Amino acid sequence: MSQKLVIDPITRIEGHGKVVVTLDDERRVADARLHVVEFRGYERFVQGHPYWEAPVLLQRICGICFVSHHLAGAKVLDDLVGIGTAPGLELTPTAVKMRRLGHYAQMLQSHATAYFYLVVPEMMFGMDAAPEQRNLLGLLEADPALVTRVVKLRKWGQELLRAIFGKRMHGVSAVPGGVQKSLTSAERDRFVHGDEGIISLAEVMEYAHDGLELFRRFHAEHRDEVDSFAVVPALDMSLVGPDGNVDYYDGRLRVVGPDREVVEEFDYHDYLDHFSEAVEEWSYMKFPFLTRLGREPGTVRVGSLARMNVTRSLPTPEAAAALEEFHAYTDGRANAMTLHSNWARAIEILHAAELIRDLLADPDVLAGDVVPPGLVVAPGQGAWTGEGVGVVEAPRGTLLHHYRADADGAITSANLIVATTQNNGVLNRTVRAVAEERLAGRLEITEGMMNAVEVGIRAYDPCLSCATHALGQMPLVVTILDPSGAVVAEKAR
Repeated sequence: MSQKLVIDPITRIEGHGKVVVTLDDERRVADARLHVVEFRGYERFVQGHPYWEAPVLLQRICGICFVSHHLAGAKVLDDLVGIGTAPGLELTPTAVKMRRLGHYAQMLQSHATAYFYLVVPEMMFGMDAAPEQRNLLGLLEADPALVTRVVKLRKWGQELLRAIFGKRMHGVSAVPGGVQKSLTSAERDRFVHGDEGIISLAEVMEYAHDGLELFRRFHAEHRDEVDSFAVVPALDMSLVGPDGNVDYYDGRLRVVGPDREVVEEFDYHDYLDHFSEAVEEWSYMKFPFLTRLGREPGTVRVGSLARMNVTRSLPTPEAAAALEEFHAYTDGRANAMTLHSNWARAIEILHAAELIRDLLADPDVLAGDVVPPGLVVAPGQGAWTGEGVGVVEAPRGTLLHHYRADADGAITSANLIVATTQNNGVLNRTVRAVAEERLAGRLEITEGMMNAVEVGIRAYDPCLSCATHALGQMPLVVTILDPSGAVVAEKAR
């Protein structure tokens, strides 16, 4: 008798989704799907608004990676007003470095949130631990010093965001062709030396190392489980600079294969010439894939694991040493181990801290033109183009914004392809892999089995609708139905 297992909703992620696993008569996994059951309409909401409002409006899609949306939108505005297309019309060093500084600050605090709050509970207590233990409160009881350090690390990152963007959330700094302000010396010194409200930069570096050491200890103690859990092959994609190393703010899009060989590389403005999107009736989320290779072989992974697979090295010394260890573990091949996403995320926390340290020491973030002299931003005048594409590496992976505006500057169309959409195919592969490992041949529903499916999903830190949920506030009901729809078994939490 075939049966259906439903996990609805998935917890400790952003947004609403459910998992449906179908077992055949012999208790094998016949199908496993991640359903995204919430619809968002921001691309339509923004139409008719002045073009310069887009980065401020569209960042409100998310309460965590809003900086990525703000900066992707800002890069679209740069295209619209002709930055990089008209002779001599370029972003100033101060504008570029202020945007990068904000981007890295978001990477630091967003990764710290996902890693320590959403992932570490299973690392410390195990997938089968009681749900009342494997959460932030459980961490606080088990290791209050660790939680305190994480809170201080996140606060430092959020305060830096406020200094750069004007607000800790949904800032207003980016404008067409640049930014509104640079840092003052007093602001810079506060983040370097700390004060009564925030820690120092030296402490930030120390706390960033905490995450990496935590993964190393966990991996050493649970190597077989970590390495064998949901090994999911896929192509890997990220932005890279001229040296072939990951660039979180700008560059070309590179896709690599299992041997980390370059499969495809192109200007991100040409994204739609290289990718197609499949649709399914059971999900609001599309399935992007490389057109040349087709849907299954052309499915890509983005985010921390993908970036560490794509990049050859990192430009900061401590993260570069950690990356060498990461690459050596798979003998230089691409890493397809789902739980190693957490290793990659820990490396990126350290890398972001180092990048911030270097920029805070750069005089350009304290003084200089914040927009190019003589820039014309009036629609239809100057170097106005009417269309733009912006891509950044958000914490969750490659994020694309594409807008068109008319001669009056009103937005006529907007297309957003977020990182979780890029990962849709590999997320569904992960759900199936975990289902085959943990559910096949079993009738009894256990708490650990339900959580294992969610652990596979949480490794990607997905944002299904960019809506943040409170830990412990959402029910979970798993129901097994027979072919006629009658309930065979049910468990709730």
